[in-house]
Parts: sequence; C-alpha cells; structure tokens
Amino acid sequence: MLARSGKKRIVAVLALCLAGVFLLGGVLAVSHCGEKIVAHFKRKFQMKARTSRDAMTPEAKDVERHDQFIQRAKQGDIDLLFLGDSITEWWPRLGESSWMQLAPYKPANFGIAGDCTEHVLWRIEHGELDGISPKVVTLLIGTNNVGLFADEKPEWVAHGIEKIVSVIRERSPRSKVLLLGIFPRGDKDSRERRAVAEINRMLAPLDDGAKVRFADFGAQFLDGSGNISADIMPDQLHLSAKGYAIWYRELAPILREMMQ
Repeated sequence: MLARSGKKRIVAVLALCLAGVFLLGGVLAVSHCGEKIVAHFKRKFQMKARTSRDAMTPEAKDVERHDQFIQRAKQGDIDLLFLGDSITEWWPRLGESSWMQLAPYKPANFGIAGDCTEHVLWRIEHGELDGISPKVVTLLIGTNNVGLFADEKPEWVAHGIEKIVSVIRERSPRSKVLLLGIFPRGDKDSRERRAVAEINRMLAPLDDGAKVRFADFGAQFLDGSGNISADIMPDQLHLSAKGYAIWYRELAPILREMMQ
C-alpha cells in the first residue's frame, strides 16, 4: 500500500515538473511572440525618434498599390493627377458625386491611406509619373507626418513637401503643380492644428506664379470659431461627402484656369 502511495507521489511530482516545463516554454514563446509583434509595429509605424532627414528620404510602403498605379499610368489618358494620402484616396468613394464632376479632366487618383511625405517621394521616384504628362498634378500630403510623429518639426514636413514638388517638376516638366495646404485637423488649440498652420505658411512661397501654384482651402472647413464641423470632418481629419463637395467647390475655379 505504501509502495503504491509512493509511486503516486512520484507520478504527481513528475506531472507537476512537466507542467512547469510546458508552462515556462509557453511563457517564453509568448514573450518571444510579443517581442516580434512589438518589433513589427515599430517597423510599421516607425516608432522611433524622427530626424530632419526622414520626411525627405524616400521610403517604400504599400508596394502592391504602387504597382497598380504604375499599371494605371501605362494606360495613359491622364490630364489631372492627384497625389496624396487617405484624404485623396477616399474621394471617389466617400465623395463620389463631387469626384464625378472632375471627369472631363480625365483624373487619376494616386492616393494611399497612411502615406507620409517620404512614401509619396518613393512612389514618384519609382515610376508613378513615368510615361505620363498630366496637365496638372495636385498634391495634398503631410497630415500623417503631423499626426503620427509628435516629434516631427513643421519645417521637416515642409522640406519633404518641397522636395516632392521638385521631383514632380523633374519627372514631369510639362506639368503644372497645384500644391494644396494641408487641411486643418484636430481641435483649434491642438499641436496638430498649430503644426499644420505653420507648415502651410512655409509652403506658400513655393508658388512661383507659373509652374507651381499654392492654394490653402483650410478656412473653408472651419466654422466662425475655428472649429471643425462634424458634418464636414467626422473625425476632425477625414472628409465627409459634404467636405469633399467643399474641396471640389474651391478647386474648380483654379482647375479651370490651370487645365487650359
């Protein structure tokens, strides 16, 4: 009887030891997995200190979408090209009626959600303007630099946008560039709103009266107190159908002139 009891205790101890080994292995595995997940998101969202070079150093992102734009460019028949981030990308879907009014200009939308200045630079330098010569290239970029990186200085973003304009002029010298001021975002006293205003002030002098035109529609999205209306930008960043209609309304007279 005692022998049997001893054997049971030994089996129980061994079972506990094995369970402990498996538990420890699981913890280590989860820990390693967690490290990999954190590393992935650090790479994905660039969770590191920004430098003055980052906003103007080309970096790949969403290469599959880029390849789709390359194929679209090969089809040609583009007189008006939009370059930008989600605000540009979502216009045909969230503001379909106002987007359709651009049809006579033969538009193409090369916007990608989440893009910063460095991503648009990479896309242009890797062929999105090759083989086409739009009459006007409209550029709206920079809000993600402001929103994603609290340590991004306004002048760094402005320099990145200035470089994009320069590369567009180099790659498509016959095109005119319509550079848009970054749309307002966030609360009126927020860091993001102040940064956007400062960047736009820096961009205004890029307007040369000939090949590059700067236009800032920001005030059109604000009420009399400087706040963003929820029916224009539900999340204080992305446009509703009403917001896109305002964008089109402000854009239309400029395009009529520039597209001639």
